[in-house]
Amino acid sequence: MLKPFLNKNTTEVGCDEAGRGCLAGPVFAAAVILPPNFKNELLNDSKKLSQKNRNILKKEIINNALAWAVASIDNSEIDKINILNASIKAMHLAIQELTITPEHILVDGNRFKPYRNTPHTCIIKGDEKYMSIAAASILAKTFRDEFMEKISVEFPKYKWNKNKGYPTAEHRTAIASEGITKYHRKTFRLLSSQTKINFDKLDT
Repeated sequence: MLKPFLNKNTTEVGCDEAGRGCLAGPVFAAAVILPPNFKNELLNDSKKLSQKNRNILKKEIINNALAWAVASIDNSEIDKINILNASIKAMHLAIQELTITPEHILVDGNRFKPYRNTPHTCIIKGDEKYMSIAAASILAKTFRDEFMEKISVEFPKYKWNKNKGYPTAEHRTAIASEGITKYHRKTFRLLSSQTKINFDKLDT
């Protein structure tokens, strides 16, 4: 059972990101403040749910959360500031967009930078432990998946509608044969051997 809160009688926001390990596309982050009495038996870490259940929960969270927001940092900025900083920046942007000011921030993982003067707690595997972080993981994942499906139409050979930009064999094969696109993260190891990539063959 996921826990409803870390600190009782405190307005807590759960934060999580999606797309950190991808070779292409933005990193997305979500921030969610759930009502104290929120319950849903399906709610869990987004990685443990089917796409169908993630989409069901997305609607539930959006309709019932006290406040929620989603933000993203694109691949070019990821290359400039690195993926950890980009993930944290996306979380900060999502928190900033909330219509309610949280009193405490719950963050999935073990790294975060202070947001203003709001106290925070990093929780390893927090999306398996706390409702608000699980809810954030679902929004970040579903919003990012929708974005990757949309840009897959522009570059269908990379099969982003299926792999969502993650380093699958078919994705790496497409990079090796087609080169990279404007959505690829150039600072990532796009192939097992970087020398195989023709960076001059850049789709625009």
